[in-house]
Formats: sequence, C-alpha cells, structure tokens
Amino acid sequence: MLQEPEAKAELDAIVETLVYLYTESRRLTKQAAREVGLTGPQLTVIKLLDTFGDLSLSTLSERIRAQNSTVTGIIDRMEREGLVLRERSTSDRRVVFIRLTPKGRQLAKDIVVEPMEIFRTVLSTLSRDDTRDLMRILSKLQKRVRGLVKEREAAGER
Repeated sequence: MLQEPEAKAELDAIVETLVYLYTESRRLTKQAAREVGLTGPQLTVIKLLDTFGDLSLSTLSERIRAQNSTVTGIIDRMEREGLVLRERSTSDRRVVFIRLTPKGRQLAKDIVVEPMEIFRTVLSTLSRDDTRDLMRILSKLQKRVRGLVKEREAAGER
C-alpha cells in the first residue's frame, strides 16, 4: 500500500484521466452530431442501435443513463426525422423496441469519427491480458458506482 500523499496523487491522476476521457468523448460526440444535424444524445442512440441492434426503451435509457421520459423525447424527435421506428414486442405489449430505419442505419455508417470508434481503436492496441485486466477493474468500479447510486437514491426517497 502506498503512503497517504502518494495514494492521493495516484487516485487524483486516475480521476483526472477518467474525466479527460469522458470530456473528450462528449466533445467528439457533439462535434460529430453537429456535422450531421443531430444532438449528442441522438448520435449516441443511433450508434448504440447500430452496434447492438434493436433495444427496448428501458434498455436504451439505462445505456445512455437517462430517464425513460427523457429518452422518449429524444426518440420522438428521431422518429419524426425518419431515423428510428418504435415497435411493440410481440411477447410483451408493454415493451417498446427502438429500431433504426434505413435512413438511420445509413447515417450511423456515414459518421466515421466518433468516440466509440476512437476508444475501440485505442483499446485494440492493448494486449489481451491488459484488456481483461481493464475490463475486470472497470466492472468492479461500475458495480461499486451503481451501489453508491442506489444507496443515494434510496436515501433521497426517505
């Protein structure tokens, strides 16, 4: 274990790196979105649907870390622009899937510079062992952050 000042400096460097990655990804997303007349969240939705296929509204909300009502507004605008379609699940009528239209799919293919690709390119330079270690560590962090968020949300409800 590192001495206290060294540990704090190391943690600060990690936080600074995470903030940089987050900030750059948002900046690049907004820039790429602006170039094709979209908002950052709309571009994110298009890229997620292009990457993962049809997603339910609740899954999409979870992936972009937004409330269902916020995502509904984003999807409403995208539907009006002919980029996505809503489709009810045949097995559970309460579930609505969001699907890219051919226009939305083409737009996803046309947008070359975007954060997911930049991160994929950089991550692909890591060794398999480094990739596994990074995923293991990030998964731990994600689990802990989710736990903290749930605790804070529960405390806020009281």
